[in-house]
Amino acid sequence: MEPIRRSSLVSEVVTLLREVIETQGLDPGDRLPTEAELVKSLEVSRPVLREAISQLESLGLVRVRRGLGMFVGDRDSLAGCLKLVRTAMAVTPRDLIQFADLRSALEQHAARRAAELATQADVAELEVLCDEMDRPDLPYEEAIGTDFAFHRKLIEITGNELMLNVMSVLQQFIVKAKTTPRPRDRSVSRRLHRAILEAVRKGDAHAAERVMREHMEVTRARLEKAAGARPGADARSARTERVAAARRGAER
Repeated sequence: MEPIRRSSLVSEVVTLLREVIETQGLDPGDRLPTEAELVKSLEVSRPVLREAISQLESLGLVRVRRGLGMFVGDRDSLAGCLKLVRTAMAVTPRDLIQFADLRSALEQHAARRAAELATQADVAELEVLCDEMDRPDLPYEEAIGTDFAFHRKLIEITGNELMLNVMSVLQQFIVKAKTTPRPRDRSVSRRLHRAILEAVRKGDAHAAERVMREHMEVTRARLEKAAGARPGADARSARTERVAAARRGAER
């Protein structure tokens, strides 16, 4: 695989990895390069790669086995996954309010359980993600990817793979409907994520759940504003242009 020479966008990595899987004759269960190998060969950051892998998981093209590595997914389940993702691409901000409520329930439970179960290594990884998220020079796409990685890590700590799969799909709904603020409100993001991190570090399940609830209330308020302020009808045309740009970038 050739390294991506321009701005590291998650969509570019997804496109490139899909092409590798689909054109190299790989079979379900075949082992893929490690995260470290992919970061080096593609010249992208770990948050960008992880977000791309998460999207490929939801498509059924990649399966990540904790402690074992990444493998080509079982194509027998691909059709159902693709149908779900196509629905996600057409979702409107108003629909996202309902998804936000589902996400809120998952996230609050995950924050509480993470505070109860997190190891020192888990806390250290969450702290690295917070530090990365706070970098003022971090490009918007990478900041969003790091933010999502933080939330996925909380769910990973619970050990509930079904919750993790649901969260990956919900995050795609959010991205496809373009409801994440641009530019990011770094001060609010920093305060909330740091508070969650500290609650998990102290093992304070009540505080972790409380701060996550506040975070989700902020998110829901933003979605409600988006639903009333702008239509979602042009999301598909914008997506087409993004995919085309990603393909051009991957071919360079």
